[in-house]
Amino acid sequence: MRLVDLLPEPGLRTQRWLAAAVVFTQGFIAVTGAIVRVTASGLGCPTWPQCFPGSYVPVAVSEVPRIHQAIEFGNRMVTFAVVITAALAVLAVIRARRRTEVLVYAWLMPGSTVLQAVIGGITVRTGLAWWTVAVHLLVSMLMVWLAVLFYVKVGEPDFEGGALVIELVPAPLRRLTALCAAILAAVLVTGTLVTAAGPHAGDKSATRTVARLKVEVATLAHLHESLLIGFLGLVVGLGFGLAAVRAAKPVPRRLAVVIALTLGQGLIGVVQYFTGVPAVLVTMHVAGAVLVTGATAALWASLRERAQPEPL
Repeated sequence: MRLVDLLPEPGLRTQRWLAAAVVFTQGFIAVTGAIVRVTASGLGCPTWPQCFPGSYVPVAVSEVPRIHQAIEFGNRMVTFAVVITAALAVLAVIRARRRTEVLVYAWLMPGSTVLQAVIGGITVRTGLAWWTVAVHLLVSMLMVWLAVLFYVKVGEPDFEGGALVIELVPAPLRRLTALCAAILAAVLVTGTLVTAAGPHAGDKSATRTVARLKVEVATLAHLHESLLIGFLGLVVGLGFGLAAVRAAKPVPRRLAVVIALTLGQGLIGVVQYFTGVPAVLVTMHVAGAVLVTGATAALWASLRERAQPEPL
């Protein structure tokens, strides 16, 4: 008998709550990572996996302000919440004997968290080199996307003996949605480049120099803005297409959420650009990126549904 078989079998509601917790923690750690950066606390714990040589927790040293230690150490502690929720979700779907597809998405959560821990260690050991920070955030966005798909898959019925996958919109609109996702990825990449060249290096210590991207911020910001406008144009066009084919209600509803969040992101971006990139708006912008990514993943997942095959 396996150890997991000793656990009570969770119902669908429990599985969905755990999947929702996975989505939340994956998004939350991206936001706390942004707080670390804009408060210059990136090297509040200057070593990894220990916080200081010989200590896994902050210690009183004159070189590193205690507030920076607390913020960076707090972000590392959020990792435990991510790991715990991911592990519980895996155990729940295994115990519930869910289909292979659900199990694969479940295992991606702890697996990708380990990957993020390694990237985080590289980020610290390279002194917050801009490209490591960029990769760190982009992987977080990918994890948010996968977590949302996991949540959707958990809520779908398994159907003993298999299921049919029904496409709810025509193939051209599915391809347009995939293009929207690809443009969103480009928006996220250019966003990390803007940050890499901007004023928030993650550390302001006089004894350390953080490697920055040597490209004009305005150039990168305009590229980022142009791609966001392109993304918005595509999703609006997708909306007209969905209306023309009278797509099932969940699809245009989720698209409306994507459009609203994208407009909000654009507004935050414009305000932060013309106000000197204040820390609070950078954090809000990262939170918005998490929401737009998650909403786009939910839109993508809504384009198809599982149905039970009709008996022969």
